[in-house]
Amino acid sequence: MRLTRRLLSAGMLLTPVLGHAQPATPNRPIRLIVPFPPGGGVDLTARLLADPLARELGQGVVVENRGGAGGVIGVEAMANSPADGLTLSLTGAGTVTAGPHLRRLPYDPFGLVHVTRLVRMPFIIALRTNLPAADLPSFMAWVRRHELRWASGGIGTSQHLAGELFRQMSGLPMVHIPYRGTGPALNDLAAGVVDAYFGDPATLGLIRSGQARALAVTSPERWPLLPGTPAAAEAVPGYAAENWYGLAAPPGTPEPVVQRLAAAVLKVMAEPGTAQRFEDAGLHPATLPRKDYLAFLRQDSETWARVVRAGNIRVDSD
Repeated sequence: MRLTRRLLSAGMLLTPVLGHAQPATPNRPIRLIVPFPPGGGVDLTARLLADPLARELGQGVVVENRGGAGGVIGVEAMANSPADGLTLSLTGAGTVTAGPHLRRLPYDPFGLVHVTRLVRMPFIIALRTNLPAADLPSFMAWVRRHELRWASGGIGTSQHLAGELFRQMSGLPMVHIPYRGTGPALNDLAAGVVDAYFGDPATLGLIRSGQARALAVTSPERWPLLPGTPAAAEAVPGYAAENWYGLAAPPGTPEPVVQRLAAAVLKVMAEPGTAQRFEDAGLHPATLPRKDYLAFLRQDSETWARVVRAGNIRVDSD
């Protein structure tokens, strides 16, 4: 009887320890929040990831769009969810590294549990079709003689910051025309209302249909999807601005759960079939070990802090 009681007592003491180390409950689906409306690169990233990740984890992955406030509302919803690995969110510069320098956020960006970077991609500097500049050097010369009206999807967006960095480094006379989203900006570029647009891979559709021209990409090197298009750094040495999306979990998520998620994501993103689907969509798989990812986030934050200060950018002025 005494032995039985001792064993029961030992079992009661061990149970919470073992239970704490277990991964997220596999018979419950993971809620993957996209902090933007359907459509666009963030949404596409989540949907390309959901099925292979569900197969790898052996549990469902449900994509939930929760847009608003430049992605802040969706990330806030994730941050305030139970820290059990069953609620995740996609993140990016606007919600983690640039956002804190533009506005007060309702969560601590570096208090989130950052799992890994998922993808990276350049912005495309697209021109109206009748702008008289055949290449990057002639474009630079044209802008020095004329004030360039360039569009982005809104003040403080990653598109805006990429364009602002180009303006600061090139010294060109450029006037920013912010829109409330990608769609209206693309429509006005096609109509010739604005001269140029710093856009994400969604701009490829306009370029392929002949409604805009690709002038340059903002990655340090040329982009395989537009092999004949130069990198902007070929005219502005040292210039680089890439967009990226990552994956985050609520603060306090247990380390074993995070490790399981990170291992699963890195594995499926490296699978040839999955990687090719991302590449075809203009989203380059760019996962990082968590230590390297955190170092990347700190460096990205420092970059955008300088750009925001130099450009005196304030989201509240929108």
